[in-house]
Amino acid sequence: MTRDQLASMTKRQLLGIARDRNLRGRSTMSKADLVDALSDHKEPADTETPDVHGLGGITIPGIAPEDRAEARARRDALNERLSEFVDLDTHCDWQSAEGHPCGLPVLTNSHRCGLHGDGSIADRAIPLTGKLGFSAWPPLWRHLSLATYDIDAFGLDPVVAEMAWHLLNMLYYDYFRVEVEGIENVPMDGGAVLVANHGGAALPYDGAMLSLAVLNEAAVPRRVRVIGTEIFNMLPGVSHLYRKVGAAYATRDDARELLRRGHILGVFPEGERGFMKPVWEAYRVGRLGRGGFAELAEEASAPIVPVAIIGSEEVHPAVMVSKRLAKLVRLFFPEQRVEEIAIALNPVPLPIRWHIRFLPPVMPSKPDHHLDSLDQLERAEDVRRTIQSALDDILSRRRTAF
Repeated sequence: MTRDQLASMTKRQLLGIARDRNLRGRSTMSKADLVDALSDHKEPADTETPDVHGLGGITIPGIAPEDRAEARARRDALNERLSEFVDLDTHCDWQSAEGHPCGLPVLTNSHRCGLHGDGSIADRAIPLTGKLGFSAWPPLWRHLSLATYDIDAFGLDPVVAEMAWHLLNMLYYDYFRVEVEGIENVPMDGGAVLVANHGGAALPYDGAMLSLAVLNEAAVPRRVRVIGTEIFNMLPGVSHLYRKVGAAYATRDDARELLRRGHILGVFPEGERGFMKPVWEAYRVGRLGRGGFAELAEEASAPIVPVAIIGSEEVHPAVMVSKRLAKLVRLFFPEQRVEEIAIALNPVPLPIRWHIRFLPPVMPSKPDHHLDSLDQLERAEDVRRTIQSALDDILSRRRTAF
């Protein structure tokens, strides 16, 4: 295929060709880069399969060695980009009351590290050592054990969140092989509300992958404060960790305060019904609640960014839903509003290839404008239709779920 033919195609078409040719690093390339890479790309000869290990060398059906190689390349590129936010040659001058020195490198153009700086680490997730990886854990464990820093008002622990970021990237890069589109639609400053379709049937994978997409792909790694339902704040241990990694409780006051402070909210307004969809309703976006997210965004003059997520509704395909099991859950957790519980046969998530598309933002109306109940419902329905249209488009172009 000639260069002119490639240049006449859309970026989505070029990405499809790049995937067929196993072109590494395609998800981070611009259209011009894709044209250049595909023009120079030569079909590989029938040689021995490269020995590429990921996830501890575990062989997973459906994940090719080329996928592992691309995951490693993407992870290396991420660390190279993140290192630009930290000055490795200068160390933080902070000392604890007991005389313990900090020892961490400072942020670029600052004399303090992320933990002891201006508090921006609650929104900007700059790795404290300049990179992600187990090699960065010893100094993180030291600060965690010495308690040399403060958590934010909502429970975010930047050290725990960074460790979780590194571990969950194994799912993001190696297992789900997440491809991201439209990341430029996420604002790099100020508050915003990311509104996405919901799925999972077992665990909130979509909340984690949404957060990681912004952390790994955006020009500035910003935290997405995912809003979760009651059950994640009731389970012993889980509720504690849930807060520490940066998530927030589903209350209007918490959401309003996060937006006031300029954070990004991640919301899934379909709620439990979206989370418990049976497989035959996958990627059919239901009613987005009563549009409360639209009112919050309008109050804070924050944009709403619709997000279409492919993958979350197939990792645990629900073969049936049970109202009796929901009654049992409400017996132990009376405040939980779940009406049905989805039942999936696979305890291990399927290695579905994910695709996340951030759509153009819906900007707030004029200042001091108030949305009444009808306005909220209309705006929520507009967002729902936008997400549904994007899901249909991605699915129509997808060749295989794996």
